[in-house]
Amino acid sequence: MTTSRPQLPTPPMRWDGWGDPGQVTELSGTQLAMVRDLLKVSADDVRAVSREAVRLRPSALDAAGLAALEAVVGSDKVSTADADRLPRAGGKSTLDLLRRKDNAEQDAPDAVVLPGSDAEVAELLAVCAERGIAVVPFGGGTSVVGGLDPLRGTFTAVVSLDLRRFDALHELDEVDQTAVLGAGLTGPAAEGLLAAQGFELGHYPQSFRYATIGGFAATRSSGQDSAGFGRFDEMVRGLRVVTTRGVLELGRPGPKNAAGPDLRQLFLGSEGVFGVITAVRVRVHPVPKAKAYEAWTFPDFATGAAALRVVEQLDTGPTVLRLSDEVETALNLATVADAGKDDAGEPQQGGCLGVTVFEGEPELVAARHDATRRVLERHGGTSLGADKAQRWEAHRFDGPYLRDPLLANGALVETLETATSWSNLAALKRAVTETIQAKFGEYDSLCLVLCHISHVYDTGASLYFTVIGAQRGDAIAQWRDIKAAVNDVLMTHGGTITHHHAVGADHSDWMTDEIGDVGVEILRAVKATLDPVGILNPGKLIP
Repeated sequence: MTTSRPQLPTPPMRWDGWGDPGQVTELSGTQLAMVRDLLKVSADDVRAVSREAVRLRPSALDAAGLAALEAVVGSDKVSTADADRLPRAGGKSTLDLLRRKDNAEQDAPDAVVLPGSDAEVAELLAVCAERGIAVVPFGGGTSVVGGLDPLRGTFTAVVSLDLRRFDALHELDEVDQTAVLGAGLTGPAAEGLLAAQGFELGHYPQSFRYATIGGFAATRSSGQDSAGFGRFDEMVRGLRVVTTRGVLELGRPGPKNAAGPDLRQLFLGSEGVFGVITAVRVRVHPVPKAKAYEAWTFPDFATGAAALRVVEQLDTGPTVLRLSDEVETALNLATVADAGKDDAGEPQQGGCLGVTVFEGEPELVAARHDATRRVLERHGGTSLGADKAQRWEAHRFDGPYLRDPLLANGALVETLETATSWSNLAALKRAVTETIQAKFGEYDSLCLVLCHISHVYDTGASLYFTVIGAQRGDAIAQWRDIKAAVNDVLMTHGGTITHHHAVGADHSDWMTDEIGDVGVEILRAVKATLDPVGILNPGKLIP
């Protein structure tokens, strides 16, 4: 990699890991012993490359193309420097991080561009369509499904369209309780602007600290408060999208509309392949005046899942409702403490940990809390009080930091998620777990498969798996093999290919199984209409 300094503001996360470069997590003695003794791996098995030694694919953007981009936004808003290209060379999946450790030449966008208005985005798309330059919209860089892979395909070059300058709160309607937010606002920035006026969005996915409003919409994100406030796509009231065919303003002021199919749904979850989302109108609510916590233990996952189902179907009103299975609970990863130890440092007891949180007006919080408690007690739950739930929330965003030291010590760590009906939940969980264990066995590795429910609905729930095994040989090829087997199982056993991580490049080959041949034809027809040259985020979503 060249030693050129960044010419543009850089994404805040580590270039080769998750999160704040200053927040480095080290494995405890217990965790390190588990990795070495159970998986038979160590840091000596892992190759590493320094940032200075990274070799990026040379920029393929010619002088004329660079000049054309600079003519739109100015030369200070375009860069071909390796120091700007590397942080935008992908997302934060385990595959992305393993590629960062590779000594081989790495793919990267050929340039980074920072537009500041809808007009500039539209003009940039026109320039790129005319010159055959692919465009990858970039928000917080948190994709874990290959959604930011800088794929050129048949195009001459690919640029990263960084939307950080779309960072304003454009409008807040306190009567309707809606706000218009710039697509480049991070979760904390958006909540800060709203809180200054007494309001909250209340969308807290694990990527919250870095992901953006536009990314939430483009991936149909789901946050920890989904039981109370819904998924992000349920919060959206309107979108502004720049396409190669023009700017679309979607979503009339009225709350509901019968004027044909809801065109907003074409762009919620579209992952930048149809257009660039630049602003989102969302439902907001006043900052809650009260908050209550209660943790629970259940004798087993089946009992806990059945209890969550009743709570959701009775609509007793928790804001957060989640359940860790026996393995996740035993390792105490639900609260990101030492593996195998409880809060007092004693061996973790059995059972499954549940977490409930309630927010809102004091009297409503008390009523919802009491109603939920009665249901959980009737269905096998035992209260653990507030402490474990509060500790879970306090460490909610720290979990991903554990992956970096695990990878550095030879473990192969990744997450995957799906959703299914309540009646199919146990069977799908078992099928996925057995498939992962069998596939790691083919690589002469034991593995741990952890699971939790964090998003519930009247007819079903999500399943979120964390997988820890040993890296064997080409770890990228190894995980692709394991994940492909899991994807096949999801499609044949009643799961979804994704619940909230999106499709990206990693899941696109299974989209035909997910939506059928005609469904794929519909997506391709929309793509052909809105992006006839095909420059927008090629290789993602559509098989």
